[in-house]
Amino acid sequence: MNDDNTLNLTGWTCPAPLRNYPTVVLGHGSGGKMMADLIQHLFAPLLNNDLLAQFGDSTLFRLDAADGGPRLAISTDSFVIHPLFFPGGSIGELAVYGTVNDVAMSGATPLYLSAGFILEEGLPMDDLGRIVTDFAGAARAAQVQMIAADTKVVNRGHGDGLYINTTGIGIVPPGVHIAPDRARPGDRVLVSGTMGDHGIAIMSVREGLAFDAPIVSDTAPLHGLVQAMLKITPDIHCLRDATRGGLAAVLNELAAASHVGIAFDEAAVPVNLAVQSACEMLGLDPLHVANEGKLVAILPPEHADAVLEAMRAHPYGAQAAIIGTVTAEHPGTVLARTRIGARRVVDLPAGELLPRIC
Repeated sequence: MNDDNTLNLTGWTCPAPLRNYPTVVLGHGSGGKMMADLIQHLFAPLLNNDLLAQFGDSTLFRLDAADGGPRLAISTDSFVIHPLFFPGGSIGELAVYGTVNDVAMSGATPLYLSAGFILEEGLPMDDLGRIVTDFAGAARAAQVQMIAADTKVVNRGHGDGLYINTTGIGIVPPGVHIAPDRARPGDRVLVSGTMGDHGIAIMSVREGLAFDAPIVSDTAPLHGLVQAMLKITPDIHCLRDATRGGLAAVLNELAAASHVGIAFDEAAVPVNLAVQSACEMLGLDPLHVANEGKLVAILPPEHADAVLEAMRAHPYGAQAAIIGTVTAEHPGTVLARTRIGARRVVDLPAGELLPRIC
């Protein structure tokens, strides 16, 4: 910043694609490199503080000064998905479950929601009724209360139907310390199920694609699954829901935050056959495709088998798997062992594989 509070673009460090883009592009919301650079080079320098610097799915702070007591978890999110209805859900369910999941990734029990509904003039009232019904049903299913709301209307052609902004609040119990920088060499990496379902379900609707087997979104609330895992051990180091950027983005973010390497076996990553076939046809890597009801967990090796068993006993973890290990080698880098035995670097996606995914 200059003394007059104007941005000094020449002071930004490389890589800084912001200087190469005079306007915002869809890739800046991808969950990949461009979005990371936007946050690192613009938002973080201007807005950063000790709480925001946690850079987790939710921010944690204590309700009082006493150590060892419960902590508050708060997260905010916005949902701009297109189309508003898709196989397996709608923007209404997605807004609730996406927010609940962000809170749950700190180990918190979600309790409360607020929401802002930005409506476009001309949105059919029947569609709005379906979406709000889905939103309310998802809140009941997730056992969270709506405690504040706002509604705005924008001119026709300026809102693409409907956008929803949410804030979620939950409580982290004592003894649970989950954070992006807690992965340690030797830890095991687990996923809760198949990768890429949500992204391919959205693409099939947008592009009018038909597959032999139906592909539906995996939109789901994950806090019950997290609580089942925490009953086995509170010593879970990292949790993330694998949304924009998919599994690849999550693993890269955790490797960078913890200054460790991550190695995993591609063959161990569960992928639905229809999703795998669709990705091969479209030239996509399922590791980069978004999910909305899957999590990634990193935890000590002595707890991995018991936690995996608990995950598989839960409806949203039936296809859970141990896929890899945290290493001291190649810090900040994610390596995959391919099906033919070679190794490849799995990086963040550069831009937007599929915009408006959530």
